[in-house]
Amino acid sequence: MPNDTQTPVRDRPWLFRTYAGHSTAEASNALYRANLAKGQTGLSVAFDLPTQTGYDSDHELARGEVGKVGVPIDHLGDMRTLFDQIPLEQMNTSMTINAPAPWLLALYIAVAEEQGADVSKLQGTVQNDLIKEYLSRGTYICPPKPSLRMITDVAAYTREHLPKWNPMNVCSYHLQEAGATPEQELSYALATATAVLDDLRGKVAPEDFPGMVGRISFFVNAGIRFVTEMCKMRAFVELWDEICQERYGVDDPKHRRFRYGVQVNSLGLTEQQPENNVYRILIEMLAVTLSKSARARAVQLPAWNEALGLPRPFDQQWSIRMQQILAYETDLLEYEDLFEGNPAVTAKVEELKRNARAELAQIDAMGGAVAAIEHMKSRLVESNSDRIGRVETGATVVVGVNRWVDGEPSPLTSGEDAIMVVDPSVEADQIARLAAWRDSRDGAAVEAALAALREAAATGANIMPPSIAAAKAGATTGEWGDVMRAVFGQYRGPTGVSKSPSNRTEGLDEIRAEVDALAGRLGRRPKFLVGKPGLDGHSNGAEQIAARARDCGMDISYEGIRLTPSEIVAAAKAEGVDIVGLSILSGSHMPLMESLMRLMKEHELTHIPVVVGGIIPDEDARRLKAMGVAKVYTPKDFELNRIMFDVVGLISPERVAAE
Repeated sequence: MPNDTQTPVRDRPWLFRTYAGHSTAEASNALYRANLAKGQTGLSVAFDLPTQTGYDSDHELARGEVGKVGVPIDHLGDMRTLFDQIPLEQMNTSMTINAPAPWLLALYIAVAEEQGADVSKLQGTVQNDLIKEYLSRGTYICPPKPSLRMITDVAAYTREHLPKWNPMNVCSYHLQEAGATPEQELSYALATATAVLDDLRGKVAPEDFPGMVGRISFFVNAGIRFVTEMCKMRAFVELWDEICQERYGVDDPKHRRFRYGVQVNSLGLTEQQPENNVYRILIEMLAVTLSKSARARAVQLPAWNEALGLPRPFDQQWSIRMQQILAYETDLLEYEDLFEGNPAVTAKVEELKRNARAELAQIDAMGGAVAAIEHMKSRLVESNSDRIGRVETGATVVVGVNRWVDGEPSPLTSGEDAIMVVDPSVEADQIARLAAWRDSRDGAAVEAALAALREAAATGANIMPPSIAAAKAGATTGEWGDVMRAVFGQYRGPTGVSKSPSNRTEGLDEIRAEVDALAGRLGRRPKFLVGKPGLDGHSNGAEQIAARARDCGMDISYEGIRLTPSEIVAAAKAEGVDIVGLSILSGSHMPLMESLMRLMKEHELTHIPVVVGGIIPDEDARRLKAMGVAKVYTPKDFELNRIMFDVVGLISPERVAAE
């Protein structure tokens, strides 16, 4: 404990990161080097959706998505550009990549070798967590069992060749974004970790297994209820230690340490009064830094204006400065744990552990996390519905959203440059570079490398060595993904939305009466098609719209994510729907809606109203309405019943009768 006569000994701060990447590898490289110069101490790479789902930038599903939510990486040349002048042997790099994690790690290793790095010294993480993709994020490629095999292939390879690398980052972040309670976040994340370690046991020698347990890291979410979130992190630490000892017999405390990075909650960032988000981010950061025994190893903070669009360099700098002020200006790092022995904290931690153990026991009884995916998905949809309902009724207060909504307009959001906008020419330029790359490579060498990769996948050999060989030969992300799809098949995840209405009744009487009246005029229940065009896998909003419309008495068609505009139009025509609702959160709404509205006209379906939800700037909303979109919704439209009234009002019985 510091006193007046001795200089306090300060702990080392956590790694300072920002989740970043956009437009092109060249632009992202410039952003990384600028952020490192500003005091960032680690990299956190955001990849665009085509890269995350194993497609090249010129694939049909990639249209409108290239460079939008991250950097496009099609081949070794792109990865080389991304890390130009950044010595990888000295860097700690986190790559938020899941289904194609073996491929992106292969490209990273290839670039490090080109730089002359000692690969055994590489430090960083590939997220490599597929189960949360099936539950919440949606960037999966293959079914669960072969995906689990690829996760543990990466782990086994890093044990031998990259001993300082974290081969998997169990990601509970998106679970909370999808509505998970603290107990669900704890139990689903821990169930994922045990599923991976159970599979890995057969791939490494028994004497190496404890060390591999110690290489598993976690990536969590910290929400606004920061006392509960801090207790959740202490519960994570204690439950993980318990699992390591009792399930895996790991004796060395070093290998039982719960190592985690965090991004604080983006779900709670508001479009209304967005300046309030600065305080939310700071408070949420306290949950993962105040308690020394459960302090994060790395922290990345969202920018205050992410609910509005792509943050600017200044916005990211603001988040870095927030971390630096806490770490270097305050005395936080001079003290031992501030909460040890606190009875309120101890009681809350024990409650969370008890409830999480009960959830874990239920998952284990179902055969583990892989077998319980559909169960966990439906539970998340229910929890998210409860969360949204509490915000709608005001039981959960959100300042500036459902209380104290009147205020001064924010000067921070005015002007043309308030958010970054990806240049529309980026996609064409990336596709042109991809074509040039294909033309310049040795086609025979690529085919041979892909054949070796295909054989390894089919025979059960570790896919990392042939993936690295394919990267060096010049194969592309889409070609690697096509091999995986061909050998293992493609996965279609559960939507979590039941066909049967829930038991929810609060606040629904009035809208149900409107739906019943409309059904009487139509002679049947109104039919509502909900869809997600493009590669955006953030399905939480679409699921809640579908669930609420179902509970209001509508017939729902919701087939989940990753649909082409032509598939949506074909479904609307085949099912004779009365209205189409689309969710697009990746910023690709303009090109996708242009395609869809053109197809609606070609198929003579312009009588069917189309509504769209997403992070959509006002000018884009005006353009969408000009092309025929009936309604546009953004994050500020949180009242689902109000949206349901709009939907009912847009359906015309006279139009239906005339068809």
